[in-house]
Amino acid sequence: MSSKTIVLAYSGGLDTSVILKWLVNRGYRVICFVGNIGQQEDFRAIEQKAYATGASGVYIEDLREEFVTDFIFPALQGNAIYEGRYLMGTALARPLLAKRQIEIAEKEQASYVAHGATGKGNDQVRFELTYYALNPAIEVIAPWRDPEFLATFKGRTDLIRFAQEQGIPVTATHSKPYSEDENLMHISHEAGILEDPMMRPEEAIFTHTRSPQDAPDQETVVEIHFRDGTPVALIDRTHEVVKDTPLELFIYLNKLAAENGIGRVDMVENRYIGIKSRGIYETPGATVLWTAHRDLEGLAMDKEVMHLRDMLAPKFAELIYNGYWFSPEMDFILSAFRKSQESIDGRVVLSLYKGNVQVIGRESPTSLYDRELSSMDQEGGFDATDSTGFIRIHAIRLKAHYLVLRKKQPYDWRKNTGVLQ
Repeated sequence: MSSKTIVLAYSGGLDTSVILKWLVNRGYRVICFVGNIGQQEDFRAIEQKAYATGASGVYIEDLREEFVTDFIFPALQGNAIYEGRYLMGTALARPLLAKRQIEIAEKEQASYVAHGATGKGNDQVRFELTYYALNPAIEVIAPWRDPEFLATFKGRTDLIRFAQEQGIPVTATHSKPYSEDENLMHISHEAGILEDPMMRPEEAIFTHTRSPQDAPDQETVVEIHFRDGTPVALIDRTHEVVKDTPLELFIYLNKLAAENGIGRVDMVENRYIGIKSRGIYETPGATVLWTAHRDLEGLAMDKEVMHLRDMLAPKFAELIYNGYWFSPEMDFILSAFRKSQESIDGRVVLSLYKGNVQVIGRESPTSLYDRELSSMDQEGGFDATDSTGFIRIHAIRLKAHYLVLRKKQPYDWRKNTGVLQ
């Protein structure tokens, strides 16, 4: 492997452009890797900027389909929601980016990889745990933890000044009020003026979803079909549109949900590194998918399987959030979840209206729901007298517990062991 070749996760923004030039100035041959995971960027312009800044090579990789099929959909099967609210658009994208970065490093025979994640955030962990899991011998350079880099760049002003001195095109300003991370699944807004948890975000902050107040006054009815817990088709009943490939389905659902003001979350979360962070997220399409999938499980998933899966779901979300996508425990959980989804087939009909997602119908060829058995109006093969024994058996433990509490006295160990007073 080349001792001075490094593959940099590059976005074309201020931070990674400065990092690129900084690495070049230190004698590295830098290969830039740009992953297209659905962010709205001019990738040709990013490529040109990378070469102009000193890159020896640039990879522009379209990873959108893989993002949907290999990361978003498996997370959907496990109903992954961090701390009960966050669908983790950033956390799901990082292992995909890091995986491809390692593949490029191996192709280029590079000894090093680098990223522009900060020392306080989650992304440094997500990137680096993936690097080491997929290539234990790789060396990682994290400039925002490098003493020399930190001594040179104490803030945004230093970055901008360096960029101007080095002839790097700068579009950033000194006064940008917050940071964003965008991909196919979501866009996040955090830091800057948003660090005040009482500060209500202005409508201009939201770039992916329409305000629910301004959303159409007519509902949009959609039908989502699942096979083995994975979306296979989307039918927009209102506009008579059908999408049946993963990427097209997800992009179209994003559009519909965004137009209806769906998917906004404003929360304070716990970062893996131990710091609380306020984040504002827009996750339109995934919000609808998660609602539909969970509802179909109610019809087609066995009760005990569901309860076991639900016990694992918070751990699953935590593993994703913390960066353990490529880990033995994740392999175990994903295998269990895939098994749980084998009969989650059918369709869910939903109404999208002014920020709300409402399930209005569902059916499944593998349904475990028996209308006659569940009916309050007919016996349906159920003998009500059997419930008497059922209740009595389950009450035995409760009766015993009550009797013990009633007889409870202070425990005298001397008396119970025969020790003389």
